[in-house]
Amino acid sequence: MGIFEDVLLNARSAVDNVGKKAGKVIDISKLRIASADIKSEINRKYQILGRVVYEEAVSSKDYSVNKNDLISKIGELKKELESVQELIAQNSNKVKCIACGTYNSQKAVFCSKCGEKLDFSEEEHMPTDDMIDFTEDNFEDDDLL
Repeated sequence: MGIFEDVLLNARSAVDNVGKKAGKVIDISKLRIASADIKSEINRKYQILGRVVYEEAVSSKDYSVNKNDLISKIGELKKELESVQELIAQNSNKVKCIACGTYNSQKAVFCSKCGEKLDFSEEEHMPTDDMIDFTEDNFEDDDLL
């Protein structure tokens, strides 16, 4: 019975690991769908804003309240989109370029869009087991010469 129990335990462990990875993929997919929905809503608001600006230009009516409302809604949606994109990047192990905001692979040294050198702390992207402590306490006197 010992071998059978070991096999069963290993099988359960494998199933749990596959389930966790599948859950992560599903979470990323849901975030991408939410991102697409927000982008669609932003585009819809832009279209409405364009119509309002056009109507204001061809008529003598003042639509400044409508424009300001649409502009603030677009701003809120953009902030929401940025949050969703951050979550996608975190779950996909991506880093954001400080210069242009494009998400790049963690292994990238330069941004794929603007070419800017990606500035990130090694702690965020390197597992702690692989990190080297460069403090003086970890060197012998002979190493410092």
